[in-house]
Amino acid sequence: MRALLVVNPAATTTSARRRDVLIHALASEMKLDAVTTQYRGHARDLGRQAADSDDIDLVVALGGDGTVNEVVNGLLHAGPDLDRLPGFAVVPGGSTNVFARALGLPNDPVEATGALLDALREGRERVVGLGLTSGTPGTEDEAVPDRWFTFNAGLGFDAGVVGRVEQQRERGKTSTHGLYVRQVIRQFLGEPNRRHGAITLERPGEDPVADLVLAIVSNTAPWTYLGNRPMYTSPKASFDTGLDVLGLSRLSTAAVARYGTQLLTSSPERGPHGRHAHALHDLDQFTLHSKAPLPLQMDGDHLGLRTSVTFTGVRRALRVIV
Repeated sequence: MRALLVVNPAATTTSARRRDVLIHALASEMKLDAVTTQYRGHARDLGRQAADSDDIDLVVALGGDGTVNEVVNGLLHAGPDLDRLPGFAVVPGGSTNVFARALGLPNDPVEATGALLDALREGRERVVGLGLTSGTPGTEDEAVPDRWFTFNAGLGFDAGVVGRVEQQRERGKTSTHGLYVRQVIRQFLGEPNRRHGAITLERPGEDPVADLVLAIVSNTAPWTYLGNRPMYTSPKASFDTGLDVLGLSRLSTAAVARYGTQLLTSSPERGPHGRHAHALHDLDQFTLHSKAPLPLQMDGDHLGLRTSVTFTGVRRALRVIV
C-alpha cells in the first residue's frame, strides 16, 4: 500500500518528536510519503493531488479538524467516487478533533495510530456521508465555491465565536476551551440580532422557519467537545443520514442561560429544546437566507460573511479507514 501522510506542523497536541515517532510507526507498515504543510490551503492541494494520482491508496491527515477539512475538500474536488478515490484516515493532533472522535477513534494520537494500523491489517473501513455547501442561485453569493464539511457548520452566532477565536489565535493566543468560553461571552454582548433573528431556513415543500438568530448544521453527533465532555445540538445526527439543524430564534440573557445549561447537560437522547428552539432531522437539502451578511463557519473554520448558503447532505461520500 502506498500512502500519503499530510502533517500539520502547527497541530496543538503533537510535538516534532512525537510526530516523528508516529511517522516511523506508519512507515513500518506501508510505503509512506510524509509531507508537512507550508501554508493555509496546502493540505487541500495535497488532497487534490492524491485524488488525481493513480498510485496512492490512502491519505492520512495528521492534525486537527481544520487539516481534516482541507484534505477532504482536496480529495473530493471533483466529487465522491468510492471506487476510484484513495481511502482516508485521521490521526488526531488538534485541540478538539471532533471528526476523529465521532468516528470512535482515541483522542490520543499514539493510540489512534495503533487503531489505524489495526484497521488496515483487518481491512476495516466505513463509508460516511458529508455536508456540502454551495452558493445559492440568484443571490449575491451564487458564485461562492462549493465546500465540504465533515461534522458541522454554522451561520450566525456560533460562527461569530469561531471568527473571534481565530483572531485571538492570530495574535498568538493558544487555542483552549477557556479561550472559546471568553469569546462566547464577547460575541453575546456584541450580538446585534439576539432578540430578532435575521436567518430564514427554506426547504422544498415545507413552510420556512424564520427569524433565527443562529443555525447550527450537524453531520454527526456530538456537535463538539468541551474537554472530554461531548455536547449535542442535534443528538440524532449521523454519518449515515442527511443533515440535522438546530435553529434558535431568541438569545436573550435568560435564553442563553437556559440553552447553555441544556447544551452542557445534553446527551445522545436529548439536546437543547424549548419554545425558541427549532430542531430538524435528516434533511437532504435546504437553504439559509439572511437579511444581513452573517459569519459562516465549517468544521471550526471561519469563512467570512454570507447572506445565503445552500446545504446538501451527501450520503456515501467518503471511504474512511477506522
